[in-house]
Amino acid sequence: MTSTPVAVDDDLVDALRSHLDDEQIVELTAAIAWENHRARFNAALGIAPQGFAASCRVGSGEPAGDLAGRAS
Repeated sequence: MTSTPVAVDDDLVDALRSHLDDEQIVELTAAIAWENHRARFNAALGIAPQGFAASCRVGSGEPAGDLAGRAS
């Protein structure tokens, strides 16, 4: 959805529908669109990232509760 031109194919929609209902897909799409808007807006104004994280840490395999309070 964030590529130009927007490319959301039937396989992606089918995969989403296996996990989400229509309302959830709309909510997810709105969240993605908002973040895309913010990224483009900030880039246009030359606003740099604020340094909250040096990288995006995803997929540790540990439940979120086990990560709470841990220093990175």
